[in-house]
Amino acid sequence: MSERSPAPGGLALVQSLVNTLDLESGADALDTAEGRARFGIAEGEVAGARDLRESLRVALLAHAGHPAHRSVTPLGELLAGAPLLVTVSPADGAATLTPADARPLASRVAAAVAEALVAGTWGRLKACEAVDCHWAYYDRSPAGRGRWCSMQVCGARAKMRRYRARG
Repeated sequence: MSERSPAPGGLALVQSLVNTLDLESGADALDTAEGRARFGIAEGEVAGARDLRESLRVALLAHAGHPAHRSVTPLGELLAGAPLLVTVSPADGAATLTPADARPLASRVAAAVAEALVAGTWGRLKACEAVDCHWAYYDRSPAGRGRWCSMQVCGARAKMRRYRARG
């Protein structure tokens, strides 16, 4: 839905996972082998990936000040089983958090969230305010107050609804 550029670093993984479901059409990329391959998950792991996706969506809605779109397992519970390790580069001493096991999707998401926390970017990944969208986008606005994934689509629709309601 969004014309915005992808989120930085590991948040691109989170953004692309959340955006595997088009709420307007109902199309779910996790229904296809190609869509699952993008995330390295098997068909038997789809239910867990969907749970993770919707818990992430709730967190991203909260970042934008919006209520949860439905009841979900709290994100912290889903990521609790995804231990991270501190790795330190012998070359320059740079430290990073990496998944203890990079195969599970939850481990990679946990590492991405941890990286974003350290970078101060986690709160900038948001979900669109439009109830028929909730697409994940990275808010690059100076004040960090973006509300829609696309001003030309979701923002324009919201403004048109408000205009018509006044008439």
